[in-house]
Amino acid sequence: MTVACKLRELASEKCGNIRACEVRIGLGYTGVQLEDGRTGVAYTLGRNSFSGCSAFRGSSPLTGRLASELVDFLGSSNPVESSLGLATANALADASPTGAISGDVLQELEILPTDRVGMIGYFGPLVAQLENRVAKLDIFEEKTKRSDNLRPAAEEIDGLPACQVAIITSTTIINNTIDDLLDAAKSCREVCLVGPSTPLFPDAFQGTSVTCLSGMTVSDSAGILRVISEGRGTRFFTPFTVKWNVRLKQR
Repeated sequence: MTVACKLRELASEKCGNIRACEVRIGLGYTGVQLEDGRTGVAYTLGRNSFSGCSAFRGSSPLTGRLASELVDFLGSSNPVESSLGLATANALADASPTGAISGDVLQELEILPTDRVGMIGYFGPLVAQLENRVAKLDIFEEKTKRSDNLRPAAEEIDGLPACQVAIITSTTIINNTIDDLLDAAKSCREVCLVGPSTPLFPDAFQGTSVTCLSGMTVSDSAGILRVISEGRGTRFFTPFTVKWNVRLKQR
């Protein structure tokens, strides 16, 4: 079973008859708020791929739909729909995950000076901390013009087996590339999924190479939805969210 299928199954078990009361598909992120106030966020993937003026082409309205209906979009071949499904799943995750620790993800990972680290997606703050801490940092990114030392995303499957640590953006769940990446990283000592899209559903990753989930929960729904509506990104999330690191496998 794929990661997306496992997530849909686990999130659906938590849905009951609850509905979405707010849906925001922003330029940077998608947010879904449920009737009980819980809110989830996921990166809006595919926003540059649609034609015309409508990003979402499914039936409307989305507000008022059952959460179970929105979760079913996760894994869709349409990335905007898949983003919506993951945001809904994230709203259904536990607000205080069992065994979770808040703080810097790099403090929770075993990273040695001799390690080669493979990073899928460019995470600026982590890059700055890792560059002088490890033997080699390989960053695989679609937008290679962001930095001179980035490698094309097409090389990531071949590059990960040579690494001891893999740091993978959770947007790979949205575009259905996560399963191949986790298989390529199966020999890594540490495999961490990172970013606001990260689903804090540890059971969805049992049997995979993932050792840690680094995501967030929303503490101020109105604040995060405003940020999303205004087209702002991750660095504006801090006042409205709590970061969590959940270990799946102990060091």
